[in-house]
Amino acid sequence: MTERFDIAIVGAGMAGASLAASLAGQGRVVLLEAEDRPGYHATGRSAAFWTESYGGPMIQPLTAASGSFLREHGFLSPRGALTIGRGSDNRAVDEFVSEFSALGVRVAWLGRVELVTHIPGLRPGWSHGALEPSCADIDVAALHQHYIAAARRGGADLRTRSRLTAAHRDAAGWRLDFADGERMICDLLVNAAGAWADEVARIAGEPPLGIAPLRRTIAQLAVSPPAPADLPLVLDISERFYFKPEAGAVWLSPHDETPSAPCDAAPEEIDIALAIERFGEVVDWQIERVTHRWAGLRSFAPDRLPVYGFDPRAPRFFWFAGQGGFGIQTAPAAAALAAALLTGSGDAPVDPQPFSPQRFA
Repeated sequence: MTERFDIAIVGAGMAGASLAASLAGQGRVVLLEAEDRPGYHATGRSAAFWTESYGGPMIQPLTAASGSFLREHGFLSPRGALTIGRGSDNRAVDEFVSEFSALGVRVAWLGRVELVTHIPGLRPGWSHGALEPSCADIDVAALHQHYIAAARRGGADLRTRSRLTAAHRDAAGWRLDFADGERMICDLLVNAAGAWADEVARIAGEPPLGIAPLRRTIAQLAVSPPAPADLPLVLDISERFYFKPEAGAVWLSPHDETPSAPCDAAPEEIDIALAIERFGEVVDWQIERVTHRWAGLRSFAPDRLPVYGFDPRAPRFFWFAGQGGFGIQTAPAAAALAAALLTGSGDAPVDPQPFSPQRFA
């Protein structure tokens, strides 16, 4: 017999897992993952930080609304963030401080003398900065496992190796077919497939929204002297790099955004070299070796805002995608928002209108 569910969520990364947990006890839910284990792609390759300025002012309310949950459950540890610029970036840094201060974010303007107390070995020329003391590291793996466990406790059924191959809707609901021959029926189909979101829409016969996967590279460097444990997350105001300490080493990204087909992303040597070159422009530390490297796909809608809501052309097809590089730090609020929209009950933690797929209709 064909199994029947109220809600089928395609994708068991942070997006799908958090939503499944938020729907606990509200109908029969199945969480579908194409890979051998959930969280293999973007979730498992995050730079793992929470900072309110990341993603821009439209994302800040989602990040802020997620902060209390993440702190109360022990998923955050203090880090601090420092966005820095050269002399020519003075105006950009000033605008950064003004913009986020107006949103209620704690941001302090720093000059050269203060910068070097936070970043030892800072090269000349870096003269302005914005300090966000509330920035924290996220235990991404623990957060993801928390949501998987909560979803299961709430009765959700997790299926791995369940690659969707066909979906069509009739009077009975959405009929789903999978690569292993399995079939099921659901009333509501949720697209939480990350880099594969547009592909899932095509499989379901729905117009894609133009959600584009962009590759982001991270290298782990052994450096001398070892990176201070209290070094803040350091970001470039011009978005050319960011780095943070990790057990004496450094996690470094060139802030690349290379268009990619949905895939198991791998780092390119040119991006590693670019990251190292830019790092050398910031500090005078000696790089001993690259100890690890990886890449992940961050998926963006055309306007770079996430997409949460029912498709206006297919009201039983729900988008929960396009969460860029901020999907981890906004997961609690985004899941609560999506659950409220899906069930028609409960209050959304932020205004859902800016994120509705209606904007693309």
